[in-house]
Amino acid sequence: MGSLELYSKAARHSARSVIADYSTSFGLATNLLPTPTRSHIKDVYALVRVADEIVDGAAAEAVGKKKVNPRHALDALEAEVYSALETGFSVNLVVHAFSLTANEVGITRAEIAPFFESMRMDLTKKKHTPASFKKYVYGSAEVVGLMCLRVFIAGREKNYTPMQLESLELGALALGAAFQKINFLRDLHADFAELGRSYFPDVTVETFNEDQKQYLVDDIAADLIVAANSIRLLPRDVRPAVSAAQFLFGDLTAKVAATPAEVLITTRIRVSNPRKVWLLAKSLLGATPR
Repeated sequence: MGSLELYSKAARHSARSVIADYSTSFGLATNLLPTPTRSHIKDVYALVRVADEIVDGAAAEAVGKKKVNPRHALDALEAEVYSALETGFSVNLVVHAFSLTANEVGITRAEIAPFFESMRMDLTKKKHTPASFKKYVYGSAEVVGLMCLRVFIAGREKNYTPMQLESLELGALALGAAFQKINFLRDLHADFAELGRSYFPDVTVETFNEDQKQYLVDDIAADLIVAANSIRLLPRDVRPAVSAAQFLFGDLTAKVAATPAEVLITTRIRVSNPRKVWLLAKSLLGATPR
Protein backbone atom coordinates (compact mmCIF):
# COMPACT_ATOMS: atom_id res chain seq x y z
CA MET A 1 0.00 0.00 0.00
CA GLY A 2 1.46 3.35 -1.07
CA SER A 3 1.68 6.41 1.18
CA LEU A 4 -1.25 8.23 -0.47
CA GLU A 5 -3.41 5.12 -0.37
CA LEU A 6 -2.68 4.65 3.32
CA TYR A 7 -3.37 8.33 3.98
CA SER A 8 -6.68 8.10 2.13
CA LYS A 9 -7.61 5.03 4.17
CA ALA A 10 -6.90 6.94 7.38
CA ALA A 11 -8.92 9.90 6.09
CA ARG A 12 -11.95 7.70 5.53
CA HIS A 13 -11.53 6.20 8.99
CA SER A 14 -11.69 9.75 10.37
CA ALA A 15 -14.92 10.43 8.48
CA ARG A 16 -16.47 7.26 9.92
CA SER A 17 -15.60 8.39 13.43
CA VAL A 18 -17.44 11.67 12.89
CA ILE A 19 -20.76 10.03 12.03
CA ALA A 20 -20.30 7.49 14.84
CA ASP A 21 -19.94 10.27 17.43
CA TYR A 22 -22.53 12.70 16.10
CA SER A 23 -25.36 10.78 14.48
CA THR A 24 -27.83 8.17 15.69
CA SER A 25 -30.79 7.89 13.34
CA PHE A 26 -28.94 8.80 10.15
CA GLY A 27 -25.94 6.74 11.23
CA LEU A 28 -28.09 3.67 11.77
CA ALA A 29 -29.72 4.03 8.37
CA THR A 30 -26.34 4.54 6.70
CA ASN A 31 -25.14 1.21 8.05
CA LEU A 32 -27.69 -0.52 5.81
CA LEU A 33 -25.82 0.64 2.70
CA PRO A 34 -23.39 -1.59 0.80
CA THR A 35 -19.77 -1.02 1.84
CA PRO A 36 -18.44 1.35 -0.86
CA THR A 37 -21.62 3.45 -0.85
CA ARG A 38 -21.65 3.62 2.93
CA SER A 39 -18.10 4.96 2.97
CA HIS A 40 -18.97 7.68 0.47
CA ILE A 41 -22.02 8.81 2.46
CA LYS A 42 -19.98 8.97 5.65
CA ASP A 43 -17.41 11.13 3.85
CA VAL A 44 -20.17 13.55 2.86
CA TYR A 45 -21.67 13.57 6.36
CA ALA A 46 -18.32 14.30 7.99
CA LEU A 47 -17.72 17.44 5.94
CA VAL A 48 -21.26 18.70 6.53
CA ARG A 49 -20.89 18.02 10.25
CA VAL A 50 -17.59 19.88 10.53
CA ALA A 51 -19.04 22.92 8.76
CA ASP A 52 -22.02 22.86 11.11
CA GLU A 53 -19.73 22.70 14.12
CA ILE A 54 -18.01 25.86 12.89
CA VAL A 55 -21.25 27.86 12.84
CA ASP A 56 -23.20 26.26 15.69
CA GLY A 57 -21.09 23.99 17.85
CA ALA A 58 -17.48 23.52 18.85
CA ALA A 59 -16.10 26.65 17.17
CA ALA A 60 -18.90 28.78 18.61
CA GLU A 61 -18.01 27.56 22.12
CA ALA A 62 -14.32 28.14 21.49
CA VAL A 63 -14.95 31.81 20.59
CA GLY A 64 -15.26 32.70 24.24
CA LYS A 65 -12.02 30.93 25.17
CA LYS A 66 -9.71 31.56 22.25
CA LYS A 67 -9.39 33.95 19.36
CA VAL A 68 -11.55 31.93 16.97
CA ASN A 69 -13.21 33.56 13.98
CA PRO A 70 -15.94 31.22 12.69
CA ARG A 71 -16.29 33.13 9.42
CA HIS A 72 -12.60 32.79 8.66
CA ALA A 73 -12.67 29.12 9.64
CA LEU A 74 -15.65 28.47 7.34
CA ASP A 75 -14.02 30.32 4.44
CA ALA A 76 -10.81 28.35 4.96
CA LEU A 77 -12.73 25.07 5.02
CA GLU A 78 -14.49 25.86 1.74
CA ALA A 79 -11.23 26.91 0.09
CA GLU A 80 -9.56 23.71 1.28
CA VAL A 81 -12.40 21.66 -0.24
CA TYR A 82 -11.97 23.26 -3.65
CA SER A 83 -8.21 22.84 -3.47
CA ALA A 84 -8.55 19.16 -2.59
CA LEU A 85 -10.96 18.59 -5.45
CA GLU A 86 -8.30 19.87 -7.84
CA THR A 87 -5.19 18.35 -6.28
CA GLY A 88 -6.54 15.13 -4.78
CA PHE A 89 -4.99 15.90 -1.40
CA SER A 90 -5.74 17.82 1.80
CA VAL A 91 -3.96 18.12 5.14
CA ASN A 92 -7.48 18.06 6.65
CA LEU A 93 -8.45 14.38 6.85
CA VAL A 94 -12.19 15.03 6.61
CA VAL A 95 -11.73 17.27 3.58
CA HIS A 96 -9.41 14.72 1.98
CA ALA A 97 -12.01 11.97 2.43
CA PHE A 98 -14.77 14.18 1.03
CA SER A 99 -12.70 15.14 -2.01
CA LEU A 100 -12.09 11.47 -2.80
CA THR A 101 -15.81 10.79 -2.77
CA ALA A 102 -16.73 13.98 -4.61
CA ASN A 103 -14.33 13.23 -7.44
CA GLU A 104 -15.45 9.60 -7.65
CA VAL A 105 -19.21 10.26 -7.78
CA GLY A 106 -19.45 13.67 -9.42
CA ILE A 107 -20.18 16.10 -6.59
CA THR A 108 -19.17 19.57 -7.81
CA ARG A 109 -19.23 23.22 -6.83
CA ALA A 110 -22.84 23.30 -8.01
CA GLU A 111 -23.75 21.43 -4.81
CA ILE A 112 -20.88 22.57 -2.57
CA ALA A 113 -21.08 26.36 -3.00
CA PRO A 114 -24.78 26.68 -1.97
CA PHE A 115 -24.06 24.59 1.11
CA PHE A 116 -21.33 26.92 2.33
CA GLU A 117 -23.47 29.94 1.47
CA SER A 118 -26.19 28.66 3.79
CA MET A 119 -23.66 27.95 6.51
CA ARG A 120 -22.57 31.61 6.30
CA MET A 121 -26.18 32.66 6.78
CA ASP A 122 -26.06 30.95 10.18
CA LEU A 123 -23.29 33.34 11.23
CA THR A 124 -25.28 36.49 10.55
CA LYS A 125 -28.99 35.84 10.04
CA LYS A 126 -31.16 35.39 13.13
CA LYS A 127 -34.58 35.61 11.46
CA HIS A 128 -35.69 34.43 8.05
CA THR A 129 -38.13 35.70 5.48
CA PRO A 130 -39.90 33.14 3.27
CA ALA A 131 -37.34 33.85 0.51
CA SER A 132 -34.27 33.56 2.74
CA PHE A 133 -35.67 30.43 4.41
CA LYS A 134 -36.15 28.75 1.03
CA LYS A 135 -32.60 29.68 0.04
CA TYR A 136 -31.22 28.47 3.38
CA VAL A 137 -32.96 25.09 3.23
CA TYR A 138 -31.79 24.56 -0.33
CA GLY A 139 -28.15 25.14 0.58
CA SER A 140 -28.10 23.51 4.00
CA ALA A 141 -30.14 20.41 3.22
CA GLU A 142 -31.47 19.98 -0.30
CA VAL A 143 -28.04 20.04 -1.94
CA VAL A 144 -26.86 17.51 0.64
CA GLY A 145 -29.68 15.30 -0.61
CA LEU A 146 -28.32 15.78 -4.11
CA MET A 147 -24.82 14.85 -2.93
CA CYS A 148 -26.20 11.63 -1.50
CA LEU A 149 -28.04 10.92 -4.74
CA ARG A 150 -24.78 11.37 -6.68
CA VAL A 151 -23.33 8.65 -4.43
CA PHE A 152 -26.31 6.30 -4.83
CA ILE A 153 -26.39 6.32 -8.62
CA ALA A 154 -22.68 6.78 -9.37
CA GLY A 155 -21.77 4.70 -12.42
CA ARG A 156 -25.41 3.81 -12.98
CA GLU A 157 -26.69 7.07 -14.45
CA LYS A 158 -27.10 5.46 -17.90
CA ASN A 159 -29.71 3.12 -16.41
CA TYR A 160 -32.12 6.05 -16.11
CA THR A 161 -34.10 8.15 -18.54
CA PRO A 162 -33.91 11.96 -18.21
CA MET A 163 -37.40 11.91 -16.69
CA GLN A 164 -36.38 9.32 -14.10
CA LEU A 165 -33.27 11.31 -13.18
CA GLU A 166 -35.42 14.39 -12.71
CA SER A 167 -37.75 12.43 -10.44
CA LEU A 168 -34.79 11.16 -8.41
CA GLU A 169 -33.45 14.69 -8.00
CA LEU A 170 -36.84 16.00 -6.90
CA GLY A 171 -37.02 13.19 -4.34
CA ALA A 172 -33.51 13.92 -3.05
CA LEU A 173 -34.31 17.62 -2.69
CA ALA A 174 -37.57 16.87 -0.90
CA LEU A 175 -36.06 14.37 1.51
CA GLY A 176 -33.24 16.76 2.40
CA ALA A 177 -35.76 19.55 3.02
CA ALA A 178 -37.98 17.30 5.15
CA PHE A 179 -35.08 16.19 7.34
CA GLN A 180 -34.00 19.79 7.88
CA LYS A 181 -37.48 21.12 8.64
CA ILE A 182 -38.33 18.41 11.15
CA ASN A 183 -35.07 19.07 12.97
CA PHE A 184 -35.89 22.78 13.06
CA LEU A 185 -39.36 22.01 14.41
CA ARG A 186 -38.20 19.78 17.22
CA ASP A 187 -35.35 22.15 18.10
CA LEU A 188 -37.45 25.32 18.32
CA HIS A 189 -36.59 26.04 21.94
CA ALA A 190 -32.87 25.33 21.61
CA ASP A 191 -32.56 27.50 18.50
CA PHE A 192 -34.28 30.40 20.23
CA ALA A 193 -32.74 30.05 23.69
CA GLU A 194 -29.19 28.98 22.82
CA LEU A 195 -28.61 30.46 19.38
CA GLY A 196 -31.07 33.36 19.31
CA ARG A 197 -32.20 32.08 15.93
CA SER A 198 -35.57 31.63 14.25
CA TYR A 199 -35.56 29.53 11.10
CA PHE A 200 -39.25 29.38 10.29
CA PRO A 201 -40.54 32.79 9.13
CA ASP A 202 -42.84 34.52 11.64
CA VAL A 203 -42.50 31.70 14.20
CA THR A 204 -41.41 32.45 17.77
CA VAL A 205 -41.62 30.41 20.97
CA GLU A 206 -43.75 33.16 22.50
CA THR A 207 -46.46 32.91 19.85
CA PHE A 208 -46.09 29.34 18.58
CA ASN A 209 -49.47 27.61 18.44
CA GLU A 210 -51.25 24.54 17.11
CA ASP A 211 -52.17 26.14 13.80
CA GLN A 212 -48.54 27.03 13.08
CA LYS A 213 -47.39 23.59 14.15
CA GLN A 214 -49.92 21.85 11.91
CA TYR A 215 -48.98 24.03 8.93
CA LEU A 216 -45.32 23.10 9.35
CA VAL A 217 -46.10 19.40 9.87
CA ASP A 218 -48.23 19.37 6.71
CA ASP A 219 -45.39 20.99 4.76
CA ILE A 220 -42.95 18.32 5.97
CA ALA A 221 -45.44 15.54 5.18
CA ALA A 222 -45.76 16.87 1.63
CA ASP A 223 -41.98 16.72 1.20
CA LEU A 224 -41.93 13.15 2.50
CA ILE A 225 -44.57 12.11 -0.05
CA VAL A 226 -42.47 13.49 -2.91
CA ALA A 227 -39.42 11.68 -1.54
CA ALA A 228 -41.31 8.39 -1.13
CA ASN A 229 -42.43 8.46 -4.75
CA SER A 230 -38.83 8.39 -5.97
CA ILE A 231 -37.45 5.64 -3.73
CA ARG A 232 -38.59 2.89 -6.11
CA LEU A 233 -36.25 4.36 -8.74
CA LEU A 234 -33.16 4.03 -6.56
CA PRO A 235 -30.82 1.07 -7.02
CA ARG A 236 -32.07 -1.90 -5.01
CA ASP A 237 -28.97 -2.03 -2.80
CA VAL A 238 -29.55 1.48 -1.41
CA ARG A 239 -33.35 1.41 -1.02
CA PRO A 240 -33.36 -0.15 2.48
CA ALA A 241 -31.11 2.59 3.88
CA VAL A 242 -33.05 5.45 2.29
CA SER A 243 -36.34 3.86 3.34
CA ALA A 244 -35.06 3.47 6.89
CA ALA A 245 -34.00 7.11 7.07
CA GLN A 246 -37.38 8.24 5.78
CA PHE A 247 -39.24 5.89 8.13
CA LEU A 248 -37.28 7.30 11.08
CA PHE A 249 -37.96 10.92 10.20
CA GLY A 250 -41.55 10.14 9.24
CA ASP A 251 -42.03 8.61 12.68
CA LEU A 252 -40.47 11.68 14.24
CA THR A 253 -42.83 13.91 12.26
CA ALA A 254 -45.81 11.90 13.50
CA LYS A 255 -44.63 12.26 17.11
CA VAL A 256 -44.19 16.00 16.66
CA ALA A 257 -47.69 16.23 15.16
CA ALA A 258 -49.10 14.46 18.22
CA THR A 259 -47.24 16.73 20.67
CA PRO A 260 -49.08 19.88 21.83
CA ALA A 261 -47.46 23.11 20.65
CA GLU A 262 -46.81 24.29 24.19
CA VAL A 263 -44.92 21.07 24.95
CA LEU A 264 -43.00 21.12 21.68
CA ILE A 265 -41.32 24.42 22.52
CA THR A 266 -39.83 22.99 25.71
CA THR A 267 -39.15 19.36 24.80
CA ARG A 268 -36.98 17.74 22.13
CA ILE A 269 -38.97 14.89 20.62
CA ARG A 270 -37.13 11.63 19.95
CA VAL A 271 -37.83 8.19 18.53
CA SER A 272 -37.05 5.41 21.02
CA ASN A 273 -34.21 3.00 20.30
CA PRO A 274 -36.50 -0.07 20.15
CA ARG A 275 -38.69 1.78 17.64
CA LYS A 276 -35.62 2.64 15.56
CA VAL A 277 -34.60 -1.02 15.47
CA TRP A 278 -38.08 -2.01 14.33
CA LEU A 279 -38.08 0.59 11.54
CA LEU A 280 -34.66 -0.56 10.34
CA ALA A 281 -35.81 -4.18 10.34
CA LYS A 282 -38.90 -3.16 8.41
CA SER A 283 -36.72 -1.53 5.77
CA LEU A 284 -34.46 -4.58 5.50
CA LEU A 285 -37.54 -6.69 4.83
CA GLY A 286 -38.29 -4.53 1.79
CA ALA A 287 -40.89 -2.10 3.09
CA THR A 288 -40.76 1.39 1.58
CA PRO A 289 -42.47 4.64 2.65
CA ARG A 290 -45.71 5.60 0.92
